[in-house]
Amino acid sequence: MKPKQPNRLMRTTIFWALIVAIALVLWAVYAPQQNLKEAAFSDVIRRANNGEIAKIELRGNELLVTPMSEKDKNKPTEKSFKEEGSSIYEQGLRQDTKATIDVQKPSDTGTTLWNVASILIPILLFGAFFFFMFRQAQGQSNQALGFGKSRARLYGNEKEKVVFKDIAGNAEAKEDLVEVVDFLKHPKKFKEVGAKIPKGVLLVGPPGTGKTMLARAVAGEAGVPFFSISGSEFVEMFVGVGASRVRDLFAKAKKNAPCIIFIDEIDAVGRRRGSGMGGGHDEREQTLNQILVEMDGFETDTNVIVLAATNRSDVLDPALLRPGRFDRRVTITLPERKDREAILKVHFEKKPIDESVNVDALAGKTVGSSGADLANIANEAAIIAARHNRKHITNKDVTEAFEKVAIGPERKTKVMNEAEKELTAYHEAGHAIVGHVLPHSDPVHKVTIIPRGGTGGSTWFLPPEDRSYTSVLEFKDVLARALGGRIAEKVKYGDDNITTGAGSDLRQATAVARDMVIEQGMGQSLRDQVFHEDNGGMMFDRMVHERPYSEDTAKLIDKEVQILIKEAAHRAELVIRANPTALKRMADALLEKETIEGDEVVELFKDAKAPKEAIV
Repeated sequence: MKPKQPNRLMRTTIFWALIVAIALVLWAVYAPQQNLKEAAFSDVIRRANNGEIAKIELRGNELLVTPMSEKDKNKPTEKSFKEEGSSIYEQGLRQDTKATIDVQKPSDTGTTLWNVASILIPILLFGAFFFFMFRQAQGQSNQALGFGKSRARLYGNEKEKVVFKDIAGNAEAKEDLVEVVDFLKHPKKFKEVGAKIPKGVLLVGPPGTGKTMLARAVAGEAGVPFFSISGSEFVEMFVGVGASRVRDLFAKAKKNAPCIIFIDEIDAVGRRRGSGMGGGHDEREQTLNQILVEMDGFETDTNVIVLAATNRSDVLDPALLRPGRFDRRVTITLPERKDREAILKVHFEKKPIDESVNVDALAGKTVGSSGADLANIANEAAIIAARHNRKHITNKDVTEAFEKVAIGPERKTKVMNEAEKELTAYHEAGHAIVGHVLPHSDPVHKVTIIPRGGTGGSTWFLPPEDRSYTSVLEFKDVLARALGGRIAEKVKYGDDNITTGAGSDLRQATAVARDMVIEQGMGQSLRDQVFHEDNGGMMFDRMVHERPYSEDTAKLIDKEVQILIKEAAHRAELVIRANPTALKRMADALLEKETIEGDEVVELFKDAKAPKEAIV
């Protein structure tokens, strides 16, 4: 880009020079020479005959008049015009006047400039128009010629580089990437012992876990050029463009070797071939084929390492994952508690927080949050503090930001009548009491009847610690507490007066039950069997959804789901009917305060117990 800057500067200079030239010509033509007062010709003759005029400068039919009262006799202050065809004496001026008559030849400067301007200005305007059109055509031509060029952005010359110490958490992932950095810094050390560094490293993890940031850190640690491009930038509507861009990208990388190529969201072009989508000459497949060849073709020892990121490694083509291409996989998981605390400290480091902010407690509450979620919480807390005109972020701001990100903002403007408020209070109290008394449920964190997001209220359960596994008993308690709201409505108002308020709860419960049966093998008659369902695909221009099980098995799955839901509803009803006083106490507290914190929930349910029949 730098060689083009002088040409751009020259074009800009020429353009402004033309503008200034046109402005000067117009000013010369239209600007008045002197700011003179215009007087009647008869009045000028009368005053001259009376000796009140010191000098009259005659230029054709124009008179420049200097009265006697002026100190400077050579500086006219008035102007007038005589009739054409006769002299000033013939029009009434006496011969014996005291005024000095200075006859000068009329100036043709204005006429000449006007004639020049009338020719020059159209020429300049037409020239500027054709110059602009030429530049536009040339730009389109260059764009057409560069259609197959790579659009990768080159990094590596930034003053502030990202290194591993700037990234909190992901210790195991950083250890896996240290070898890549060491190879780029000391390639001879590996070659002397016959070791080959992986040509491709695939970063796999949920969205927001820091895959792109880790790739930047690898480039920053190694101090090598870093080409970054998205997988979708290869594919165009024209066949062959993607493959051309892949060739151009790797050609640039080889010239800058050793270097790193980072392909973000590689699943956009690296999906499994042979699905029939678009036929055998699909543009995506041609692009993928070119990537495969460039990574491990006939040409070897290029010192170009390809990093790629995706959260859908299951859809990638097997040829892309084989040894010699993306033969190393770095899994980046959601951060654990200590990692979340470190990430939060990084994001709060440059923000003014007061002593009330407890980062450790916030890290404990944000189970399942990604690094991007934690950054969003810190930013929302700063926004809330600024909105309230506070100079420091308080713990109240952090808590409000966390709840806003996790379950949605409060909709305080939504108006509910008293009947709806009471129904919502009993509904949320049903969730809370079932989740509180069942032994394998998470503790209640907060209960509120203030609408949040798309819900009329919410009961929030938070696990006390990070867990890697979930048991059948824990799943069943999740199902029971999810149905607690609907059952509380049934117990309070009757089976015929249940409402649509439990819609999202029922969807959640059904999804959990199907996951238990299909993905986790936790059914009764289908125990230890998994029936994974994919998202479907294209086959001969038709969308197909082939299930990996028969119709009889599908009926068994539906029956298993039905059994789990009915069991959960029965257990929830046993708990609610066994604790009517505690249920009413919680509902009344919600109607009074609208929001109940976890400690208050424990106090309100201190005498609530789960019947033996409800414990599995």
